[in-house]
Amino acid sequence: MSTPLASRICVPCRGGTPPLTPEAAEALHEQTPKWDLTDGATWLRRSFKFDNFLGALDFVNKVGKLAEEAGHHPDIAFGWGYADISVQTHKIKGLHENDFILAAKIDALS
Repeated sequence: MSTPLASRICVPCRGGTPPLTPEAAEALHEQTPKWDLTDGATWLRRSFKFDNFLGALDFVNKVGKLAEEAGHHPDIAFGWGYADISVQTHKIKGLHENDFILAAKIDALS
């Protein structure tokens, strides 16, 4: 049995590394089913709902701390009662295993 994504560590990705194929992304997506695989399997996206602005802000701060520790930074939009998170490895303009690891770790925060 493989190690759960949330237990893995993001490993720096080098330029020139090919993005995951749609099939490989779909296989990893099975472990992050709350996320949407979008744009030809080049992005992971998820919306989170909260009761107020402070709840969204607190969550976004936790995600920011997690992302900084992992050295892997998502795009985040938030406001009163919501936080939208998009994950992609910008260096390769697509998805890498690191994106799914970060998504699983973000799921553990919610």
